[in-house]
Amino acid sequence: MDGHAAAPGAGTVLNALATGRGAAFALDFDTAAHVELDGSGDIEGAIDGQPDADTDLIERCVDLAVERWGDDPAATADLPARGSVGGTVRTESEVPTAAGLKSSSAAANAAVLATADALGLAGIVDHEDACRIGVEAAREAGVTVTGAFDDASASMLGGLTVTDNTADELLAREEVDWTALVWTPPERAYSADADAERCERVAPMAELVEELALDGEYGTAMTLNGLAFSAALGFSAEPAVEAMPHVEGVSLSGTGPSVVAVGDPEGLEAVEERWQERAGETLRTETRATGGRYL
Repeated sequence: MDGHAAAPGAGTVLNALATGRGAAFALDFDTAAHVELDGSGDIEGAIDGQPDADTDLIERCVDLAVERWGDDPAATADLPARGSVGGTVRTESEVPTAAGLKSSSAAANAAVLATADALGLAGIVDHEDACRIGVEAAREAGVTVTGAFDDASASMLGGLTVTDNTADELLAREEVDWTALVWTPPERAYSADADAERCERVAPMAELVEELALDGEYGTAMTLNGLAFSAALGFSAEPAVEAMPHVEGVSLSGTGPSVVAVGDPEGLEAVEERWQERAGETLRTETRATGGRYL
């Protein structure tokens, strides 16, 4: 009863901290999860390369997925009696943690899908339903302020999604085809530690960003979001200002500290030359039209 799945990280168009509405888009780097179910009664998690990392999120994802689907008639796994289901969940990731690139959403999505695979339900469970299980687990584990349905839906479904995180409602989804450039400084920032009250002060700007995103003006929306939330969260807007003449859109991603720019390869090459002079790491990647998948 083992299962394997992966889900991508994502970048931000609209941060949901101000109004509860957000938008994000999938990027081409993954977190993979491996789940093995047994009758031990306990779920034990592990994160490759991080022996002391908190594994509550991925463990809760397995618990909730078994609770949701364990009795599904289509399941082929021969589960032990309810209450004694246990096992292990292990993740390995290309997505930097605490960098604003949706590592928690990617890990949650991958863990939920890997559990579905272990239950014999790969290709059967609805991806949007699976996404909501990961969001519930993230809230219970305390790794998100908003529930992060925007981030989770972009990671699970691929493309660009606009959501109402207060209702876990998908407002829009569209495929986008951008080259992306990511700059991640050495410092880290945890979403759960973000100053939500301060972010609420930029709600008028967030509402404008939402209007632009729903009208398909993603690049402009993204750039406006980045300027507003960099100010609200105390990050320098200088990397975004350096990029603006060359790209379609650029924003602080999530609650930072990473900055993501999107556009054509030629414009991003000019930005990359500037960003590589900064401390930290610069990565060229692509947007992804597909999201969570079985391995």
